[in-house]
Amino acid sequence: MTQRFQNKVMVITGAAQGIGQRVAELAASEGAKLALVDRADDIHEVVNGLREKGSDVIAVQADLETYAGAEEAMQAVHEQFGCIDILINNVGGAINFKPFTEFTDTEIAAEINRSLMPTLWCCRSVLPTMVKQGNGVIVNVSSAATRGIHRIPYSAAKGGVNAMTASLAFEYAEHGIRVVATAPGGTEAPPRRISRGTPKPSNSTEQAWFQAHIDQTKQSCLMSRYGTLDEMAAPILFLASDDASYITGSVLPVAGGDLG
Repeated sequence: MTQRFQNKVMVITGAAQGIGQRVAELAASEGAKLALVDRADDIHEVVNGLREKGSDVIAVQADLETYAGAEEAMQAVHEQFGCIDILINNVGGAINFKPFTEFTDTEIAAEINRSLMPTLWCCRSVLPTMVKQGNGVIVNVSSAATRGIHRIPYSAAKGGVNAMTASLAFEYAEHGIRVVATAPGGTEAPPRRISRGTPKPSNSTEQAWFQAHIDQTKQSCLMSRYGTLDEMAAPILFLASDDASYITGSVLPVAGGDLG
């Protein structure tokens, strides 16, 4: 196993399950010092499992939908490790799946708060540290669903992540900081331990709305399937590593040919 992240301090948000957890496991195997951030108690179970394998890892519980939560999280990491070399912004995920005109204003705001604001807040909170260091890497996890149906507010949020990635890369390149993103497609993962709050369809119409976004995701994928957690995690870690030292401002589609 290569050790691309030996002695690198990596922060991974939304690491209690799914893609974030798998990124953490693979980064740990490559020598990273990890700070895993999540608002769920389950983050401690993930951290304890990695510690048992000898990893240098801490858990940080924080609500990253708030600026205060992001600030507290980055401060806790800096106090523990003294620097932050890599930030993986993985928090996000669509909550509701239905035609746009069926969304309430409250539901729209919730999608933006879930899938745009944590990335925005964490970038704002980590950049002063990276500027002072004169180096750093930010990998944002966007989505191929910037072009998709029945999750328009989520699409808008991830479109904002893409725009932020390009602009931050432009603004902070002079400080030795790279900002990149992946755009995952549909992902096969174990059942969620922590719900996103998606309501169960209450009738056949709502079930059809939900199924439509799944069908569209597979139809837009040239490979006609969902990706595995490993297939999602590997590009994130590539972009975070020195192997991608001449890549910044880019959004890498990871969706079996769906360019989003």
